[in-house]
Amino acid sequence: MSKLVILELEGDFQASGFRATLEIRLEEALPTLKIKGFLPPAPELALHLQQHWQQNYRSLGMAQRIQGQKIIYKGSINRRIAECRASAQQVRDRFQDWLNAESFQIIDRRLREALHRHDLIRFLLCTDHPQLQKLPWHEWDFFERYPYAEVAFGSTEYDSSPQSTTVAKNSHVRILAILGNSKGIDLETDRYKLNALPGAEVEFLVEPDRQQVSDRLWEQSWNILFFAGHSETKDDIGRIYINQTDSLSLSELKYGLRKSIAQGLQLAIFNSCDGLGLAYELRQLHLPQMIVMREPIIDPVAHTFLQYFLDAFLAVYLLSGHPTSQRAPARLGTSVSLCQLAACDLPKLCRSSTNLDRFCRPEFKPRFKLK
Repeated sequence: MSKLVILELEGDFQASGFRATLEIRLEEALPTLKIKGFLPPAPELALHLQQHWQQNYRSLGMAQRIQGQKIIYKGSINRRIAECRASAQQVRDRFQDWLNAESFQIIDRRLREALHRHDLIRFLLCTDHPQLQKLPWHEWDFFERYPYAEVAFGSTEYDSSPQSTTVAKNSHVRILAILGNSKGIDLETDRYKLNALPGAEVEFLVEPDRQQVSDRLWEQSWNILFFAGHSETKDDIGRIYINQTDSLSLSELKYGLRKSIAQGLQLAIFNSCDGLGLAYELRQLHLPQMIVMREPIIDPVAHTFLQYFLDAFLAVYLLSGHPTSQRAPARLGTSVSLCQLAACDLPKLCRSSTNLDRFCRPEFKPRFKLK
């Protein structure tokens, strides 16, 4: 049975805490359960989260898909790795302690009572607080108990109405792949992996200008939009660097994106750094779902993310059309290698609607296992 869980959180870490509202429903049905709870203020958790990503993670110093940020590295690489690993564990421990707060247990308890271990569960976490979106929600022990649950992020103003789109009659998945500014990073591997995907039509725009991107969005219909290159978020606005000299905010492409969405664009993947601002802008345009990276991402992680995403996509949609038999949580960080350090916390699935469609099933979950 497929169930939808919506957990809405509003508030802040510093003074008021977060008001929590839980809804559980069968897909496209009215809520069968709706209760309220509370997560207390947690300023120390917020501080440790910020220090982990801004200081310890970024100090690792590998080639990242972020533009124009210089970092001064102190100490040996082994020391920086150890500090990053320790800070990641500290964030996870404090996060779990926070979720164990007495005022939140009514939600935790009722959530587990209402669900069964083998339910297919779409868990939509609705919040407009950026730091909440950077927490390792997949580490919540709830997701260990329910292996067929996957968490996605949405706004507190989500859309539950049916979406009207025109999907082209085409047996192939059509992908528009933009390979942007490649300074200091390897985008040829991204290109190779996309080209190797059977059953898909992939058109590449390599370091295009603005007009080329706009024209492709207007002129043809696409199922997936893919971007690899440098990107960043400043003042909640995401920017992609499409070539060596030009960058774009997605608002500059909004008319082309709206047309693509109306013609069947279902998913955008930004295999690039610091993409929360990009996700916000795409939600405003009502793109059904998008995958972004919370923070700077290093090349080995970007390549492995793409490979396992495509493997899962192929297994579920292009070959059998049935759920994959292995629905492990989306994790990149299972070994001690540098390229896996903190990687499991980077990919973020976002949705603008509570509706289910072809690219938005709970069983569609890429496995990440770096070798």
